[in-house]
Amino acid sequence: MSAPLAGTAALVRLALRRDRVLAPVWILVVASMVLALPASLESVYQTPAERGTLLATTNASGSLRGLYGPVFGDSVGALTAWKGGVFAAVLAGIMSLVIVVRHTREEEETGRQEMLSAAVVGRRAPLTAALLTALLANGLAAALVTAGLAGHGAAGAAALGLGIGATGTLCAALAAVAAQLTGSARLAKGLTGAAIGAAFVLRAVGDARAPAGASLPTWLSPLGWLEHVRAFAGERWWVLALFATATAALAAAAYALAGRRDLGTGLLPARPGPAHGRLGSAGALARRLQRPALVGWSLAFLAAGLVFGAVAAGATELVGGNDRTRELIERMGNRSGLTDAFLATMAQMLGMVAALYAVAAVLRLAAEETGQRAEPLLAHPVGRLRWAGGHLAAAFGGPALILLAAGLGLGLGQGRAAALGPAVGAALAQLPAVWAIGGLAVLLHGAAPRYTAVAWAVAGAALALGWVGPALHLPDAVLDLSPFAHLPRLPGAAAATAWAPLLALTALAAALTAAGLAALRRRDLVV
Repeated sequence: MSAPLAGTAALVRLALRRDRVLAPVWILVVASMVLALPASLESVYQTPAERGTLLATTNASGSLRGLYGPVFGDSVGALTAWKGGVFAAVLAGIMSLVIVVRHTREEEETGRQEMLSAAVVGRRAPLTAALLTALLANGLAAALVTAGLAGHGAAGAAALGLGIGATGTLCAALAAVAAQLTGSARLAKGLTGAAIGAAFVLRAVGDARAPAGASLPTWLSPLGWLEHVRAFAGERWWVLALFATATAALAAAAYALAGRRDLGTGLLPARPGPAHGRLGSAGALARRLQRPALVGWSLAFLAAGLVFGAVAAGATELVGGNDRTRELIERMGNRSGLTDAFLATMAQMLGMVAALYAVAAVLRLAAEETGQRAEPLLAHPVGRLRWAGGHLAAAFGGPALILLAAGLGLGLGQGRAAALGPAVGAALAQLPAVWAIGGLAVLLHGAAPRYTAVAWAVAGAALALGWVGPALHLPDAVLDLSPFAHLPRLPGAAAATAWAPLLALTALAAALTAAGLAALRRRDLVV
């Protein structure tokens, strides 16, 4: 019998080889979300007085504290940690759960781990390799953040970088536990993602209640711990020990659970199905498979819309008399009014995130193929287009539902009945761009299934351009590479010119989808 950790080094090399594109893209996105902020903040808040006004305004507004957290200092570094720290940590957590689940539960689910285990591979080597890969990715992200912000204060840069990396590593250990408990990669990702969402909600509730973030809900959330590191504002290094302790406890639990289950199974028993089948078609099966993710995304977008809608009411107070901030928000939104500009910006951001759902829903087709679940289904009188159609209905109809939920949240969050219609319209106006990216994913799956990761890269690039592009004053030629840049900025005066870009992007999405389905009919199944 091989040692428990035998083969770990080889599995780490394999994981790095497989993640040679995915991991660097995630690392750059996490780091760039933080590193793009100092230049923007320096151009908008040029004097200590202006930064002090921002600090006072934010700490006096419960909705702004709930979204970003409290501000602990008026330096550029402290404002960078306030504006980008929590969101970068959330992205680091998502990166970590993707890496860990990919190299543990997904390997078992597809049968690859069974073949690897036939060689000299120890029982705990796959889990160790996955955690080491995630640790390396988070370490590199932390190093980039530290190096990029060192000019604003070495101690603060190190504290923020370590805090973001520690949050991601904690999420990696949490994903490792979920991978032992569940029998599917989707459920493991869902549980870990729900835990990250709960951590964000706890932090938001705690920060909204207490100006200094000192309430109990904040201390129950790892994202609240990140705030209390207080980078660039009198660093609290001892808070990092909380991350280390929690990560060690979760990793130990994952190792203990790994030794108590059989390969390919989870500790939580699978729920038995009904005695008689209830799914009469391939489309019904697809809807059943896609339903949990759709419900989760819809609830998350409704909650996000409520938060952003509440913040929109205080947008004027946040900007005050700062013309540069007003110009930046209006460049990202529209020039019909500051509140409308803020809502247009938030609607566009939610649309960009919805594109990630569309890509994930389309690529469920790839998961069904590689998991060898599509072949038995297609052996029956079920055509490929009929099989794919059920999943594509969720991929293109699902974003409409989650953006409708977001629009309802944006309207209800403002507390005005008249705001509901324009907010829903602004959210649904993002659909053609979401569909265009989803159509690209269909084309890649149909014509070049080995390169479906390009769809993730395109969705991520669109999100990055929309998030940091206007703040960096990138030229319009670069911003126009994103399909979202061509959409009308609703709500606002742009409504009169809305139809042309909406119809053009919808036609593009239809063409890409049709080409992808045609290619899917001709190629062999992935094995």
